[in-house]
Amino acid sequence: MNIAVFGIGNILLSDDGVGVHALNILKNKYEFPEFVELIDGGTKGLDLLPLFEGRDKVVIIDASNFKKEPGTIDTVEGEKIPAFLSLKLSVHQIGLPDMLFAARLMDIMPSEMCLIGIQPKTMETGTELSNEITKQLDALIQHVLNKLKDWGVEVILKKE
Repeated sequence: MNIAVFGIGNILLSDDGVGVHALNILKNKYEFPEFVELIDGGTKGLDLLPLFEGRDKVVIIDASNFKKEPGTIDTVEGEKIPAFLSLKLSVHQIGLPDMLFAARLMDIMPSEMCLIGIQPKTMETGTELSNEITKQLDALIQHVLNKLKDWGVEVILKKE
């Protein structure tokens, strides 16, 4: 099995960077099997294409416009993902849906893909997450861990 967890977003646009912040928490607090790669996707968009190739499963953590209250966490799977990514108003809104489209055309899409998103409050310039998003970070992380567990991945909390 070959799994990737991508944290996506621009850390200079407040809540838009939540995917990268969540990924850093995962890296710092947990140990993952060697077949799970944690990738800071930032705002790379199409540049992520080679990192999708050969993956069996992919989790994307990102700020997503679910048109719900800030801090709402939702999971979108498979073919529905680009629709939620394309609704975004951020630097990487064009690149990631385009990358997923290109991956489909090249027949390198993973067999399973999951977006674990959180509704942002603000995407204004700033490096801090809003209080609404900060309060939900642990829940967001737990959603990612639960998805990995569903896929048979054993994650271990690091000893402090």
